[in-house]
Amino acid sequence: MKKISFIILLSVFFLGSGKGQTSRPNIVVILTDDQGYADVGFNGSTEIPTPHIDRIAKNGTVFTNGYVSFAVCGPSRAGLITGRYQDRFGFSRNPLMAPSDSTMGIPQSEETLAELLKKAGYKSGVIGKWHLGAHTSQRPNQRGFDEFYGFLSGGHRYFPEEYTLQDLSQVNSQYDAYRTKLLKNSARVEETEYLTDALSREAVNFVIKNQQSPFFLYLAYNAPHAPMQATQKYLDRFPNIQNKKRRTYAAMVSAVDDGVGNLLDKIEELGLNENTIIFFLSDNGGPTKDNASSNAPLRGFKGDFFEGGIRVPFAVQWKGKIPTGVTYDHPVISLDIVVTAAELAGVNPQNELDGVNLIPFLTEVRSDRPHQALYWRNYDAQRFAVRVSDEKLITMPDRIFQFNLKKDLSEKMNLHQEKSPATQRLKALIEGWNSQLEIPRFLGLRQEAEYSRLNPDRFK
Repeated sequence: MKKISFIILLSVFFLGSGKGQTSRPNIVVILTDDQGYADVGFNGSTEIPTPHIDRIAKNGTVFTNGYVSFAVCGPSRAGLITGRYQDRFGFSRNPLMAPSDSTMGIPQSEETLAELLKKAGYKSGVIGKWHLGAHTSQRPNQRGFDEFYGFLSGGHRYFPEEYTLQDLSQVNSQYDAYRTKLLKNSARVEETEYLTDALSREAVNFVIKNQQSPFFLYLAYNAPHAPMQATQKYLDRFPNIQNKKRRTYAAMVSAVDDGVGNLLDKIEELGLNENTIIFFLSDNGGPTKDNASSNAPLRGFKGDFFEGGIRVPFAVQWKGKIPTGVTYDHPVISLDIVVTAAELAGVNPQNELDGVNLIPFLTEVRSDRPHQALYWRNYDAQRFAVRVSDEKLITMPDRIFQFNLKKDLSEKMNLHQEKSPATQRLKALIEGWNSQLEIPRFLGLRQEAEYSRLNPDRFK
């Protein structure tokens, strides 16, 4: 009966709504940075309460096998915003702060979700971390976004008194950019609030401003990414956590949770709940040593292809359109967000996308798996991974791992047998996929010394 009711509801929604506002729902993507798989309530956290993030799970569906397309933030975000495996267009590395380099970002041949939704009249805003190119041609306002409030680099300081650099002309090293004043579109602004609170404020303002038209909000927090900084207000919530770094991490996550609550409250207050689909996820697994995050019970962490590096907290809500308070267990990936948004908005992408529209799967219109296979590549390490059903293979130059994730979620038992048909089949899938990919288009964070040697005027 539940299945039939959702099919009927979805049919009425899509067939009866025509081309008006109802047929083009608002789209919100809330992305955290380096948040551990275990560090949300809907994945079992009791040490760090996340009641507002958990509202998305309670009001919608949790992806228990939710993945991102890479294990560090730059490439992962490039995949998320284009709906394509980032290695298809050479975004295989974390970009450097190189404001004079127009190749250090998403190629112009690629279409961002903001550019795609503009075809349907959406107003798009990105709040927070960009990290997809600092050259003027690569910035949000040149890549389809109508509004931008945040910073261009891969991270930022959180306390506004530390924003001591007026703009990129004063940047002389990779991490100097963490101290620049924030950007509102192309103008530098004087911020006075703790960064996470400021980003949450701007997200709410964007919704208020654009409530009369379909909008796409990409709220890209940099918390709980280092540097580990939190205000006393949030630290005071965790007096029982003795580990200083873990306590600060918990405080940073709690600040995000407050902001998510403010945003959800405003969407509800404005009567937009039934016409707004909201995704929440992290850009990669937690770097457990750097920020004291937890990926339990998963093996691994940010940067590797064990589950702890690529499986993330991931949930979606859309009131009245998708089931509430349930889990979806088939593997999905962040690339699916663009395809889902495109189909809901009724627009055609210029490139072939790698994701799928999740709505028919969530509403049980389709009972098959969204993906036959999911893939990962780390070009520099020559490391690959593939997941097919519950089988997973990780190949490295000196070692191969094979797991059955249904039986061994923590990837403790290596089942690899070189000559087994299963291993050969998975290897062949990786080789076929890899043949479709580009080599990296730019030197990344791990090649910074080489890049600076080749580009002595990098910051001029």
